[in-house]
Amino acid sequence: QVQLVESGGGLVQAGGSLRLSCAASGRTFSNCAMGWFRQAPGKEREFVAGIAYNGATTYYADSVKGRFTISRDDAKNSVWLQMNSLKPEDTAVYYCAGSYSPFITSMTDHEFNRWGQGTQVTVSS
Repeated sequence: QVQLVESGGGLVQAGGSLRLSCAASGRTFSNCAMGWFRQAPGKEREFVAGIAYNGATTYYADSVKGRFTISRDDAKNSVWLQMNSLKPEDTAVYYCAGSYSPFITSMTDHEFNRWGQGTQVTVSS
């Protein structure tokens, strides 16, 4: 089983940057696609970004393309989400997630069976 712990959230002004980290434990990390989701108050959880097991393929929601970058380092059992040009609408709790598959096909939470506890990102205008 993979256990996930996020860090790096905080308060930032619009236009600023944050880097979220996800530390994973477990022997199957390198075989799994990984993703980031977010949930704003009163809204459903939504897919933000994902990365295939080998790092060769990345996936992004249209709302973050060109601003966010996902990366992974299996030697460090870590996944990161670099967030640039942040907007107030990016405010949410961000969750790291592990898939049961090496690739991401639907970009929905149905593909993920391991979740971190979440980290708050607040972007002020």
